Amino acid sequence: MTDDQALDTMRAMPKVRRLLGRGGTEFTDALVSFPLCCPSRASFLTGQYAHNHGVLDNGPPKGGIARLDQDGTLPVWLNAAGYRTAFIGKYLNGYGKNRNGGDRFIPPGWSDWHAATAHGKKSPYDYDLNENGELVRYGSEPGDYKTDVMADKAVEFIGGGSGERPFFLWVATSAPHTDNALPASAPRNPLPAPRHRGRFAGISLPRPASFDERDVADKPRFVRQLPRIGARRQQEMRRQYVSELESLLAVDDLIGRVVAELRRSGELDETLIVFTSDNGYLRGQHRIDSGKSKLYDESLRVPLFVRGPGFAAGGKVAAPVVNVDLTATIVALAGLEPSHPLDGAPLQAASGPGGERRAVLTEVFERKQDRFQGIRTARYLYARHSDGETELYDRRHDPGELENLAGRPDLRNVRERLAARLERLADCAGAECRPAGQR
Repeated sequence: MTDDQALDTMRAMPKVRRLLGRGGTEFTDALVSFPLCCPSRASFLTGQYAHNHGVLDNGPPKGGIARLDQDGTLPVWLNAAGYRTAFIGKYLNGYGKNRNGGDRFIPPGWSDWHAATAHGKKSPYDYDLNENGELVRYGSEPGDYKTDVMADKAVEFIGGGSGERPFFLWVATSAPHTDNALPASAPRNPLPAPRHRGRFAGISLPRPASFDERDVADKPRFVRQLPRIGARRQQEMRRQYVSELESLLAVDDLIGRVVAELRRSGELDETLIVFTSDNGYLRGQHRIDSGKSKLYDESLRVPLFVRGPGFAAGGKVAAPVVNVDLTATIVALAGLEPSHPLDGAPLQAASGPGGERRAVLTEVFERKQDRFQGIRTARYLYARHSDGETELYDRRHDPGELENLAGRPDLRNVRERLAARLERLADCAGAECRPAGQR
């Protein structure tokens, strides 16, 4: 699981596309329900939408690690079923702080733990990892580059098993999230590994039709108030995009090493491998120069490649799926007994017959700028904002979500039908969140 990865950065990941795409199934309309780090990761851990697990922001009072019931999570269920469980990388926001158990805290369910603490968490060098209760400091040598250290630990964990017990490994990279490692001239650009610096130098910033949108009169208030994106800011965005691509090359290497180790150990054909991100990332679309937690596709959509039992090599699935489906998939394949009902459906069911008619809930709470609930289908995006404004887009004819159709009289029936579906999903739980055929 990467951090803040926009779908257009997959160009930097040929190993993922070859090993997991051609070797497995690509889900081309994969979404996250709450496109923000901590709520999204909590949904993966619990298999629940945010309105059920209660993690509604990245920090207090309504978000962060303290809001999650750590006993009702996927690793707890896996551990109870006899799995070796390992976590490597970035956990939930707020992890490592004293008020949340301190930097030696290990959440329940994990038998092997290597988590970045609050110290240096946003830097690929000079950081601490809690390694099974012991703080280990990593410095500024090339070998200390965080993504490469995570790859080393992942390979070691896979290779160190006896083969008698199944395992679950969650590797959560910091890349391509912005960090604080570069000079002041580029304070937020992620720092690539030394071997990858300059690999994408000179590449242009993507400018889809929605980039720096000219006419935003039909957009909600927070967008209408945004200025056009100036040339200087566009150059800064281009440099950040280049850094994101280059930082992902080390993640691509990590995937290559994991697949190679699984093949060497004879476990490859028996292992489910999932590659995805916690949320997408906006980069200039609709004048939003950076960020997530918005209802637009660049924020909601994430890469999703799945290789393993039950997933056809070279397959492509266009039906909408959502991150809570990942949890349901693992629970079903491993025969687990979750401690609460799951809101998602196994990916095979979610993308099966009728999957293209599915509606997925999207929701953002507790954000200062914008709060909304909406639904996303294969064709439409519909949302209502906390201030009463609504948005409706026909993505079949307007994939860039440029024309808000919420006020069109001739689409009243469409709008009412989508509003009714949203009403059913807004506070759903368990089977209520899934179409009848997926219950």
